[in-house]
Amino acid sequence: MRSNRATTRAGVSMAATLPMIAGALALGIPAAHADGPARNALTGTRPLWATANADKGAAADSARVNARVYLAGRDAAGLAAYAKAVSDPASPLYGKHLSAKQAQARFGATKAQVTAVKSWLKSAGLTVTGVTAHYVSVSGDVAAAEKAFGTQLHNYAKGKHTYRAPAKSASAPASLKGAVLTVSGLDNAPHKSDHDEQLPPPDAVFKNAGPFSSYFGSKTASSLPSAYGHKIPYAIQGYTGKQLRPAYGAGKYTGKHVRIAITDAYASPTIAFDAGSYAKKHGDAAWKTGQLHQVLPADYTKTEECGASGWYGEETLDVEAVHAVAPNADVTYVGAASCYDDDLLDSLSKIVDNHLADIVSNSWGDVEGNQTPDLAAAYDQVFQFGAVQGIGFYFSSGDDGDQVAASGVKQVDTPANSAWVTAVGGTSLAVGKGDTYQWETGWGTQKANLSADGKSWDAFPGAFTSGAGGGTSKTVPQPYYQQGIVPKKLATANNKAGNRVVPDIAAIADPNTGFLVGQTQTFPDGTQRYSEYRIGGTSLAAPVIAAVQALAQEARGGKAIGFANPSIYQRYGKKGVFHDVTDNPTGSGLAVARTDFANGLDASGGLATSVRVLGKDSSLHAVKGYDDVTGVGSPSNGYVQSYKGH
Repeated sequence: MRSNRATTRAGVSMAATLPMIAGALALGIPAAHADGPARNALTGTRPLWATANADKGAAADSARVNARVYLAGRDAAGLAAYAKAVSDPASPLYGKHLSAKQAQARFGATKAQVTAVKSWLKSAGLTVTGVTAHYVSVSGDVAAAEKAFGTQLHNYAKGKHTYRAPAKSASAPASLKGAVLTVSGLDNAPHKSDHDEQLPPPDAVFKNAGPFSSYFGSKTASSLPSAYGHKIPYAIQGYTGKQLRPAYGAGKYTGKHVRIAITDAYASPTIAFDAGSYAKKHGDAAWKTGQLHQVLPADYTKTEECGASGWYGEETLDVEAVHAVAPNADVTYVGAASCYDDDLLDSLSKIVDNHLADIVSNSWGDVEGNQTPDLAAAYDQVFQFGAVQGIGFYFSSGDDGDQVAASGVKQVDTPANSAWVTAVGGTSLAVGKGDTYQWETGWGTQKANLSADGKSWDAFPGAFTSGAGGGTSKTVPQPYYQQGIVPKKLATANNKAGNRVVPDIAAIADPNTGFLVGQTQTFPDGTQRYSEYRIGGTSLAAPVIAAVQALAQEARGGKAIGFANPSIYQRYGKKGVFHDVTDNPTGSGLAVARTDFANGLDASGGLATSVRVLGKDSSLHAVKGYDDVTGVGSPSNGYVQSYKGH
């Protein structure tokens, strides 16, 4: 998944009674100044890396600032409270969703608030460049921004780079009466996201080498060394919908009349052809006319910085995985103009403002330590507007386990850490002969290469390579729905009062037991052709769970599930609803053999043979009951059925 956003998270506190919007951020403490009227501090607008020791002095007055002033709306606390109530099966308001128009009328910013905010910004010398239902965007020089937001802007060292940031928390005039949620853009560090796994861009063909197993254990690596005292199977060639649907209890349901949205950056130019070719080749229902839609921006930006073509494979995986599991669901792809948070937020807002879908799959994000509270508040507000309308957001939990190997710090990913989204963890999945579910283990891979003499595995079981993201947030308080289910040791790992633990639920993610995807790629001779490869990551788990939720919504008679966490945790412990995923379900140690093309295309560059050990996710462990690799587990045969009539 991952990316480069910036700093800490001011999380949502969802108390058992009344949840407080993290973005109450905006409703700061009035402070009277001798040289001017009272102002409200916009807490969280000064990033943690903007320290006195890192201060390199004042930013030039003439430097340009592009910022967004997010609007708190007419009732920020009421929005959070209604979002909780309408999502909680124990509440009398459960399922009483509002339309997009009703939500804006009840909780959105008023015309008077927008006018007042614009007037304030213009009076400081800033130019208003855009107005939406969620924010007012402005541009101007540093001097004007300092006047508007009541803080100096300085340059600060951050790692090897220097970025601009407020010297103290920004503020807004108290006369605006809490109309401002927060402001982003005062610091100019990169605020961007990335997709989960390493995906081959369309300009560089990628293929998997064999031998393969067509189902788990179908082909044994009899000529290779043993692992854990026995011969091991070759990695899966790539599961298809025919194998995934029964594994997660699809039954007769297909997602009919349910709308799923997918967000990523940019857009694959061959998605319709690729998705249609894949469905035809693997026995999925053919795409109907008008079943796949795209909502795209007028222009794309930062294409080189974000690696635009790398996102094509992400979209392809998401679309094909959703259709494989929920073949009759309506799919809308909403592409962002770039991988930056502002643009991704715009994509999410399009879905909410126009109610484009009830279920939203998102396979992108960043580490929690890179997120700033201003953006956390903006994201949470969109998620809350979604919740009151019956829209649920599903985010992949990451592909680097506890993140220590990748970032040097044990931490979770974001926006998966939000208390208002469903964080999707990952598993290694064994589907046997006849498309029968055998077992799952938490996704965590260690790799050891074949020795030079071919008689052993070097340094078995090898080094950690990848695994499902999870753990305890440092910034988001424990939501009410996790209380009494998440073990206290996990919840209080960073705070005695308890914090959000990730993930909530899980599905197939391990690339060694991964999904087969089809995409148009460029071959060495310059021709572009449809080709297939196996892929995984929690970028696969998120759309699979989104598709399973579409099946559950169909079983529910088409009634939207909305923000799903309260109903997911309510089902925890009920017989037959979840697979309780553990690290070593067979008790004998789990591993598969892989032979890969060294050049990613063919045998001309040689072959690389390795063993991939399963169920070894950094410091995280899949154990009996809730855990920080798979959450409550993966959907079992009774999961979809449990929504029937509820």
